[in-house]
Amino acid sequence: MNNKLIGGEFLIKEIPATAIFSLEELTEEQKMLRDSAKEFIDREVIPQHDRFEKKDYALTEECMKKLGEMGMLGITVPEEYGGMGMDFVSTTLACDVLSGGNGSLATAFGAHTGIGTLPTLFYGTEELKKKYLPDLAAGLKFGSYCLTEPDAGSDANSGKTKAVLSDDGKHYIINGQKMWISNAGFADTFTLFAKIDDDKNITGFVINRSELEDPNSLTLGEEEHKLGIRSSSTRQVFFNNMKVPVENMLGERNNGFKIALNALNVGRIKLAAANLDGQRRILGHSIKYANERKQFGVAISTFGAIRKKIAEMATGVFVSEAGTYRAAKDIQNKIDELVAGGMNHQEAELKGVEEFAVECSILKVFVSDLTQNTADEGIQIFGGMGFSEDTPIESAWRDARIGRIYEGTNEINRLLAVGMLIKRAMKGQLDLLTPAMAISKELMGIPSFEVPDYSAYMSEEKAIIANLKKVFLMVSGAALQKYMMDIEKQQHLLLNASEILNQIYMAESAILRAEKHFAADSVEASMAQLNLYKAVEKIIVSAKEGIISFAEGDEQRMMLSALRRFTKYTNHPNVVALTEKVAAHFVEKGQY
Repeated sequence: MNNKLIGGEFLIKEIPATAIFSLEELTEEQKMLRDSAKEFIDREVIPQHDRFEKKDYALTEECMKKLGEMGMLGITVPEEYGGMGMDFVSTTLACDVLSGGNGSLATAFGAHTGIGTLPTLFYGTEELKKKYLPDLAAGLKFGSYCLTEPDAGSDANSGKTKAVLSDDGKHYIINGQKMWISNAGFADTFTLFAKIDDDKNITGFVINRSELEDPNSLTLGEEEHKLGIRSSSTRQVFFNNMKVPVENMLGERNNGFKIALNALNVGRIKLAAANLDGQRRILGHSIKYANERKQFGVAISTFGAIRKKIAEMATGVFVSEAGTYRAAKDIQNKIDELVAGGMNHQEAELKGVEEFAVECSILKVFVSDLTQNTADEGIQIFGGMGFSEDTPIESAWRDARIGRIYEGTNEINRLLAVGMLIKRAMKGQLDLLTPAMAISKELMGIPSFEVPDYSAYMSEEKAIIANLKKVFLMVSGAALQKYMMDIEKQQHLLLNASEILNQIYMAESAILRAEKHFAADSVEASMAQLNLYKAVEKIIVSAKEGIISFAEGDEQRMMLSALRRFTKYTNHPNVVALTEKVAAHFVEKGQY
């Protein structure tokens, strides 16, 4: 496997199937982790659905304590700090399986093990790590992350919470307000951000509520009443002359924005993973209902309209898994490479995730969007019953909605992914210019009319992927040439580019997963091909809209012509046949 791949490089390289990792390659240890996590969810969480929906915050805390006793809260924490010290793929896998049973527990688990723990692990001094991490890993204390403020959401650096050094120089006195803080109601360990004096940037701190000199210096608002994740504790947090020891600063002064961004990068791929088992379970409920529900004397799973939904939902799960685990292993490969070069593991993990920040944003957007759609289609299959609280689909739809807001809204992440690519290209870290220029030259030449030989398995699909990459480079290259540094102001255009980017990465992931692990006549191959067809159609719409927005005359005609050429199938897939094949498989199987 190629361990030298860099973030975003999938756009300019032909990635062989041997270079990607999939769920089919889990180790025996990882399979044991998966099975143990699933057994816990099925035993302790699924039967408690009604309690979770009735805002039973104590139940969420109780389940978190049990996860702590199992070691599940310390999977990513090194052994020297009381954790299991497992690799990045394993932490992704745990997040996947433990998050599918209930959105409230998923939020508590994700907030605690991610943004509630990682800032201390990555940026804390050795003393802070030894003090805070063992209790967090064991579930003896729970973590909360205080960043968002009433006037500082996506613009996190504009927060008004202030820190002033005490007269004796031993503490920072912190005053301010945070909102939408997950786990606040039962957390003891608070990671928080404030501006020291009139600093330009925020600074990070960590503190246990139980160790404060004045317990009233950290107070909580009432529980928020939310659309979904109803048993996830979400409160405002108020700091009233709260004294934090100076040694409790995370990283360096003025460095809090970087801490927040890096925590969010990890959170983005973990959020994608956290949606996977939810998709599987929604699909399972939908298939079971469709097989049992009779209309006009037959099960509704025999109707083409229902079978189409089931096929597309199943395809979405396969694609989501493919992209998420591909990126998780790429990150792990980078971590291993950096550690082998002498870097400590915490810094290597930070750098590894940062290297693939583009892919993390892609996954966050694609998978959370798809999960919402999967839940919506689940309600549609259930019909009127899907709108009832008596079925699990209604709560799944509500819980899924927060995924598009968490870890930076999907709109922010779409803009981020393309923006990061452009910045890397401008810094010389990723050579997008050379292939973009090659495509410009290709457009001026005479196209080949030779019919390619696509007899090899997935050969045409991979050729189409290569052409879709040309579409992205053509559109983004021409737009960048026109707008230069003002490209960041062209948000409509960047959103179009982002959709192309997302579809390419996810479609390629599915095609390569199918090629590596499944035969040409397999249902998995059919899902990968079906998804690619849908991706091509979406890319055509986004690219055409983008081209027309900034190009005119001959340039516009040339690019639209190239778009038709780059998105053309030689052997057009029978989409209805692919859909029916996928539907038939899962309707008979009864689950994903």
